[in-house]
Amino acid sequence: MKSIKKFIYFIAAAAVLGSTSCTKTEDFLMLEDPDGVDARIWEEEPAIQYFLNETYQMIMPQFAYEYTTNNFNMHLVSDENYMSANDGFGKKVFNFNGFLSSDECRYIGTKYAGANFGENRYFDVAKCNLAIENIPLSKSLSTTSKRKLIGQFYALRGILYLGLTKYYGGVPLVLKPQNPSNLNLAGREKASVMFKQIVADFDSAIVNLDGVTWVDASERGKLTKAAAAALKAKALLWWASPLFNPTNDPAHPYDATRWATALKASEEAMAICTASGHMLLSDYSKIFQSEGAVNKEAIIVRSYSESQLKRFNGVEARCRPASEQGQPSDWYYPSTNMLDAYTMNDGTPISKSAAYDPVLFWKNRDPRFDATIAWNGCVWKLSSKTGRRQWTYNSAIANGINEGTRGVYVKRFSSPDLAAENVRSANDLGGSGMDWIELRLAEVILDYAEVANETGNLGLAKTLVQQIRKRAGIVAGSSNYGLDLATDQAQMRDLIMNERMVEFAFEGKRNDDLRRTRRMHLLTGMLGSIQVEPITTAEKTNLEKPIDPLVPTGLLQRDTINFNSAASVKAHFKYPYKVVYPTGNGAFSMPQNYYFFSLSNQFLNSTPLLQQTIGWDGGTFDPL
Repeated sequence: MKSIKKFIYFIAAAAVLGSTSCTKTEDFLMLEDPDGVDARIWEEEPAIQYFLNETYQMIMPQFAYEYTTNNFNMHLVSDENYMSANDGFGKKVFNFNGFLSSDECRYIGTKYAGANFGENRYFDVAKCNLAIENIPLSKSLSTTSKRKLIGQFYALRGILYLGLTKYYGGVPLVLKPQNPSNLNLAGREKASVMFKQIVADFDSAIVNLDGVTWVDASERGKLTKAAAAALKAKALLWWASPLFNPTNDPAHPYDATRWATALKASEEAMAICTASGHMLLSDYSKIFQSEGAVNKEAIIVRSYSESQLKRFNGVEARCRPASEQGQPSDWYYPSTNMLDAYTMNDGTPISKSAAYDPVLFWKNRDPRFDATIAWNGCVWKLSSKTGRRQWTYNSAIANGINEGTRGVYVKRFSSPDLAAENVRSANDLGGSGMDWIELRLAEVILDYAEVANETGNLGLAKTLVQQIRKRAGIVAGSSNYGLDLATDQAQMRDLIMNERMVEFAFEGKRNDDLRRTRRMHLLTGMLGSIQVEPITTAEKTNLEKPIDPLVPTGLLQRDTINFNSAASVKAHFKYPYKVVYPTGNGAFSMPQNYYFFSLSNQFLNSTPLLQQTIGWDGGTFDPL
């Protein structure tokens, strides 16, 4: 791929359209040979920038639950959501319909170039390799331009290989330009080799992006030195964690030095992020509603737009109830596990709090509960309707539409002032344009807390978690924000895992955490969520009658319920609340060989040098 190939080269268009938003290159450059790149682009910074834009487009992570088809959703299966009743992957992980085949775990993709995110990661690797090899050879670029461009390509390649290594444990490591349709593969590399290269890529990004700042609004979303440092710390956390560093496997003995290395990387990442001006946003509920320079917590962002073609996301519709033009997804249906993970407002787990009332399960909880969960009768501002109440009881009617399809909703990714008519897309435009935050300072802090705890510094781990809980609005109470309840390393480990589940609710982190810590197979029992039922059919009818029959557009009887009184709630709704389960799902039961995915048959058959993952049919490759 290093040679010049046929290329209809619109350099003038690239120079004129030289913005840095993530727009696909093929909108402006036409390739006769999709495997070829004209060597002249490495002498023109606007052309390289468009090549970089397309690389961002195909590599930067997206809204976790935006795309849940095309075999990419195995990495989303966890205990935070109810899961779609029609989702075959979830059902199989939940011990239904047999085991997953290798093709159903596909993440690398086919051997052909795909137009969609994630369809072939080696075409994405090829983009990075081309740039990393050719940019230093450019005769026209300044040293400054070379550094800022190549630094981003190193970071993007590190993101790619970290993602592949998390799922497969080891893959072919291609570092030089090759035709991805005909890779010259030397087989799969073991995890230690993968992590060594991943860390090297992030180190190269840190060095090259040192002193680089992105100040123009159109540059929002570009990777920075702080992002590379945070990713390096994240990678070393994975390498130290039980998935790659098991404590009970004689064949792969535990290595304590990995945690010390991860600790140093976390210390450096915190220092770099702080020096770069990153800080926790004061209001947890506004994290995804705050974009641009005002959100100093965001470190890695994928930018979306409601007014630019091909930059729409459908998350607003997936979250909203139907009465506000939503098409609510079961991926955004919180499980009872998720609801129970939130502590009380003083940091005490509900299982240890005398103040917890299961009838009023929303009352006096960690404020992140209200910021994330919409329950029956809660206030949820949508379409600029201040004081709007959300009804979730079975067959509840709002605006003539049944709202009771679920007992709880997720509201943290909704835009309170977006008009209902703008929620859904039309011709690839519309929605909220909300940006996806892939990594924020809170994650750097909790990563740091975890490695501090694992290296024996319980006090530092508590100090770091306290920052997160104080920002959330948890009060000190009698047990130091609930942190005094963890008296040893093991208890603090559990507390941190629970804190991550709550802090990053529905951000696509839970599956990673369960796999990284080898806790996924420990989950047991049915996974369901709640449904709220009126005490009688007659009561349901009464709830939807106006208080004053002469004012039909006024308050309804249900608006008068005191949702701070258990007696008032039980006077109208059945208790205990009904627990519902996806149709046909069995108890949660994940075989341990699922921790590392199998290669798809199509990719596996592309060369005789590839081995299947151990634990799968015919598998001989041990990542460890």
